[in-house]
Amino acid sequence: MSADLVNRPSVRRSGSFADPAHRLRYRLVLIGLIVGAIVITALLLCWNNPYALFSERWLRISGMRVSAVVVIAVVTFCQAYATIAFQTATNNRIITPSIMGFESLYVLIQTVIVFFFGVAGFSGVTPFARFLLQSALMVLFAVLLYSWLLSGRFGNLHVMLLIGIILGTGMGALSTFLQQMLEPNEFDVLAARLFGSITNANTDFLWFVIPVCAIAGGAIWMLSRRLDLLSLGKDISTNLGLNHKRQVMLVLTLVSVLMAMSTSLFGPMTFLGFLVATLAYAIADTYDHRLLLPMAWLLGYVALGLAYFLLKHVFTLVNAVTIIVELLGGLLFLLVILRKGRL
Repeated sequence: MSADLVNRPSVRRSGSFADPAHRLRYRLVLIGLIVGAIVITALLLCWNNPYALFSERWLRISGMRVSAVVVIAVVTFCQAYATIAFQTATNNRIITPSIMGFESLYVLIQTVIVFFFGVAGFSGVTPFARFLLQSALMVLFAVLLYSWLLSGRFGNLHVMLLIGIILGTGMGALSTFLQQMLEPNEFDVLAARLFGSITNANTDFLWFVIPVCAIAGGAIWMLSRRLDLLSLGKDISTNLGLNHKRQVMLVLTLVSVLMAMSTSLFGPMTFLGFLVATLAYAIADTYDHRLLLPMAWLLGYVALGLAYFLLKHVFTLVNAVTIIVELLGGLLFLLVILRKGRL
């Protein structure tokens, strides 16, 4: 053996994937999801459009369907980014942001408005003012909870999660109690508002929601490297020079903004984020958040878009989209719990 071979230092590399085969698989899956998203978008815009392609009437009908496509894109973006960032910050892949009481607070706000002011009061408040109010209350609730628990003498994420669950359960119980005393007409109006639906989403607020979600999601994307460190745990990330508490606070605040926008625009969606995040972890097979985040968003868009297309144009059960997606997410949640045997 020559001296050059003996003295040559071994080349050691690290990256987002264990080997080139994993990298190739990720790229192929990503390309497939992009193609699938394009096909689903085309189907949503063009299916059952009887007029000549790109004619004035054809463009008018397709333009009316654009709002549904945009809502699907925004909701899946918020749910995917918020869930993955939340699971990384809490170092737990089972829980979701919904566990902190966002949806319970949304239901309570809607219920309180109808209970104290009636349907007339519910309709009397301008939709945008109501949207801003409930979004601001959800973000404020989350930030106060994080600040109080993470800066207190406990400084424990598990305590924060436990208190979030308790508060969410309490708000849910209070909402149910108030709903029992509503008149049937008032309850019907409230139930329509509390049911997550693509067709019922108020698209008039997209001019406000899209920039806010883009800023919050872009900030999470810029923090991808720090999220990679947070996923290693508090002790290791601190030893590597990361201010763990500050970064967790920042990430959770951005998550609360995304969840507030998604819930206020679309309505409660408990398991959509968990569904796409779990699939993204399994398919991407990497811990690099720069690769996980777009994968999760595309998975969510394809899943929700395909469900909406099939149930609207094939089976004509468009109101069951949320129910089916939540059912699949809930079944996946139970499967993961049973396999892990713990939370």
